[in-house]
Amino acid sequence: MTEPAKVRFATENFETIQKFKGSVATFVNPEGKLDKSANRLDEVCGGTLARLASSKSFKSLEEGDAAEIAFPAGLAARSLIVAKLAKEAGEQSSRKAGASIGGLASAKRLLVLAGDQEQVEYIAQGIVLRSYVFSTHKTGKDKKKSTESVTVMSGRSRRFREGYKPLAAGISGVFATRDLVNEPSNVLSTTEFGSRIEELGKLGLTVRILEEADLEKLGMRTLLAVGQGSESPSRVGIIEWQGGKGRPVAVIGKGVVFDTGGISIKPAKGMEWMTMDMAGAGVVFGLMKALAERRAKANVVGIVGLVENMPDGKAQRPGDVVMSMKGDTVEVINTDAEGRLVLADLLWYAQKKFQPTAMIDLATLTGAIIISLGHEYAGAFSNSDELCSRFISAADEEGEKAWRMPLAEPFDKMLKSRIADMKNVGNRAAGAITAAQFLQRFVRPDCPWLHLDIAGVASTEKASDFAPPGATGWGVRALDRMIRNGYETGG
Repeated sequence: MTEPAKVRFATENFETIQKFKGSVATFVNPEGKLDKSANRLDEVCGGTLARLASSKSFKSLEEGDAAEIAFPAGLAARSLIVAKLAKEAGEQSSRKAGASIGGLASAKRLLVLAGDQEQVEYIAQGIVLRSYVFSTHKTGKDKKKSTESVTVMSGRSRRFREGYKPLAAGISGVFATRDLVNEPSNVLSTTEFGSRIEELGKLGLTVRILEEADLEKLGMRTLLAVGQGSESPSRVGIIEWQGGKGRPVAVIGKGVVFDTGGISIKPAKGMEWMTMDMAGAGVVFGLMKALAERRAKANVVGIVGLVENMPDGKAQRPGDVVMSMKGDTVEVINTDAEGRLVLADLLWYAQKKFQPTAMIDLATLTGAIIISLGHEYAGAFSNSDELCSRFISAADEEGEKAWRMPLAEPFDKMLKSRIADMKNVGNRAAGAITAAQFLQRFVRPDCPWLHLDIAGVASTEKASDFAPPGATGWGVRALDRMIRNGYETGG
């Protein structure tokens, strides 16, 4: 796994700052004023900071953005990074400023002079999140590493050290998710994914892998139908964290390790991105890791369906009819609408086995959600105003955007089949909504349920605020905060 940078909180020491050979970062408020620490640094640098703060280029920066000065005078550092941030800036602006620093820092070691900033733990969080690099399969000079260490100097180091601890657990979960989503499918097979899940047992999680024979006995026929054309066995991973009381929250992820589309094969252009079609399962993995590392006072069960959708001679065909674990029959119109077949059985299993107090699924389910919301927002569909509001509020706090989409009977009618209980797709119209309507058929009315279509936000070709191009880890932090805010003992 890509290891997040180690963060150390320390008191100010200007002798250390002057001799530091990595990157140094500091802050100037939006009015261009320097605090006591920045003024002292400016004296060491011969007025460089003050000149930058009064420049047009600095004034044009938005709050949370940063500028870089290479080989600053008076310092041994290779670069000085200056972020524009008010002393009393909130969590989101502080995290953004940290991410701007993390994106500019090119050295393995970073020293941050935090001065009188009030949200230092979130600055550190942003730095580490944005410093992620996936270079597992790079060799030689092209192989880069994430920032290895961050030293944050502040007059309140003990307070910020304690505040950072739960954030560090969340970052660990995000990095684990990003690594999984970035892995090529010849590395991350269903078997390898299962092995990595089993490794989570070392953190105190209870882990179980259901093999194909187990799934047959349970009647998970729609899930098994997706993988029947692949050499890789279909599997279901169950990850339990028991840190609280009462019924658990169930978090369910689509884990299609590669999606050719099956017999309804996808166009060749862009198919290489289908290594990320297991991102929902990746988020569940990262979330459960984060909960265990911070010893969350909540009961949570993560369930992931691990399959590969291939066009073998044994693969399911358009027009096939398959029976779900629930007992409903599905006419498979398009084998590329496979994620909902995986989730249908997992949703029913979760309710039957665990009677969850709330149930959330995540999936790179439809291209249609990208047409609707681009790469800025995930689509949120829910039968519960309270659950949906809880999540969107937590996502907003973490800077992970989600937009609620409708569920309604007219869309449900679009799934009517001539020969079975339902079709797995409607027509071209409202594709993300009809996919959610399909899933809702496998949710009991008394179970609060939230479906998150993360196709547009799980992995991006351009850098996002907190990640380089590729996997973002979207959802780990938002779900962790939602659980912390509303489902922990005493919450």
